[in-house]
Amino acid sequence: MVRGLLNKLVSRSLSVAGKWQHQQLRRLNIHEYQGAELMSKYGINVPKGLAVSSVDEVKNAVKTAFPDAKELVVKSQILAGGRGLGTFKSGLKGGVHIVKVDQVEEIAGKMLGQILVTKQTGPQGKVVSKVYLCEKLSLINEMYFAITLDRKTAGPLIIACRKGGTSIEDLAENFPDMIIKVPIDVFQGITDEDAAKVVDGLAPKGADRQDSIEQVKKLYKLFCECDCTLLEVNPIAETSDNQLVAADAKLNFDDNAAFRQKAIFSLRDPTQEDPREVDAAKADLNYIGLDGEIGCMVNGAGLAMATMDIIKLHGGTPANFLDVGGNASEGQVVEAFKILTSDEKVKAILVNIFGGIMKCDVIASGIVNAAKQVALKVPVVVRLEGTNVDQGKRILKESGMTLITAEDLDDAAEKAVKAAY
Repeated sequence: MVRGLLNKLVSRSLSVAGKWQHQQLRRLNIHEYQGAELMSKYGINVPKGLAVSSVDEVKNAVKTAFPDAKELVVKSQILAGGRGLGTFKSGLKGGVHIVKVDQVEEIAGKMLGQILVTKQTGPQGKVVSKVYLCEKLSLINEMYFAITLDRKTAGPLIIACRKGGTSIEDLAENFPDMIIKVPIDVFQGITDEDAAKVVDGLAPKGADRQDSIEQVKKLYKLFCECDCTLLEVNPIAETSDNQLVAADAKLNFDDNAAFRQKAIFSLRDPTQEDPREVDAAKADLNYIGLDGEIGCMVNGAGLAMATMDIIKLHGGTPANFLDVGGNASEGQVVEAFKILTSDEKVKAILVNIFGGIMKCDVIASGIVNAAKQVALKVPVVVRLEGTNVDQGKRILKESGMTLITAEDLDDAAEKAVKAAY
C-alpha cells in the first residue's frame, strides 16, 4: 500500500511539477536583441539588427540602418520561444516575418502592442512592446546549438545538432541520433578538442572549420563570464558566404550573480514577467504561478512538492508554488498572502509549515496580520509542525479569525480540497 501511494505521488510529481521544474534555478531572461548586442561584444557573429517600439521608429530605422536592404526580418520580442509558429490574438499568424522593405511598417504595426500566443506563453500570451528588425541573411544550412548546466556532470554541457530551426523537443523526438552532447570540465574549461567535437556534431557544409571552432569557444566564454544558465542558438546557421552566424538566440542568467552582472541585470523587462513573480522576488520569496485553484504557502522546495502532490492526490489542483524559505519574517508572510490572494482563480489557501529555523509562531502571527490586512475572502487551511508549534497554534486560536487548522499534511490537503470545491 505504501509503495502504491509512493508511485502515485511520483506520477503526480512529474505531471504537476512540469511547469515550474525548469525554473527552480532563479534566472533572468533577456530579449533577443539584447542578447545579440551582448554576443557581438564577445566576437560572436550575429545579424545586423535594431530594436524599435513604435511605427515611427520603424520608419526611421529602415531609412538609417538598412538603406540598401530589399527585405528585412521582423521579429516580435517576447520572453518566450516558439514565436515563429505563434499566433497573435488579433489573428496575425507568426511572430516572425520576412517581408519586403515597403511592408515592414505594416507588419511591425500589426505586432506592436498586440498579444502573441506561443506554446511557451500559455493561452494568455505576452504583449509585444518591441520588434527586432534584422537584415535578411542568405542561409544555406541551419543547425542547433546550446549550452546549459548538467546535474549529472556537475558542469556545463554543450548540445549540438546538425538540424536546427525548430524546437529541441521536436528534434530530440524526430532525430535523436543527430543530437550530440559534449560535457565541459568546469575547471579546465573548453578545449580545442571539445570545440571540435561540437563542430563535428553541427556538421557545417562550407564554414571554415577553425573559424567555427573559435565561434564555439567564444560562445562558451560568454556563457561562463556572464553567469548564464542557458545559452541557446537556434538556428546557428551558415550563410552563403560560409560564415557561421547566431541567427536567433535565447540567454538566461543566474540571478544569484546579479551583484557582479549589474549591466546585464539592468536589462530586466518586468513587463514580460508574471507580476506576482516580480512582487515575490522583491520580497525575497520564491513564487511560480500554476493553473489550479488551491494556493500553497510552504517553507522549502521539497515540502512544496509534497504539498502540491497531495493536493492533486485528493482531487484538487495547486494554483502556485510559493516558498517563503527557512527564515521568513512576519512581513514576508504578509506579502506572501497578498500575492496568493491576487490570483482570482484561488478558491482556498493551504499553509503547510514545518518549523525548523522557520518558527511556527512567526508564521502564525504573519497569517493573522495578513488576514486582517488583505480581508481574506477564501478559506485558509493551516498545518503547523515543529519549532514553537504550540505558540503558533495558540496565536491562531486566539486571533478570532476563521481559520481551518489541520493535524497533518493529509488532513490539511483533504480540508483544502473540500473548502475549495
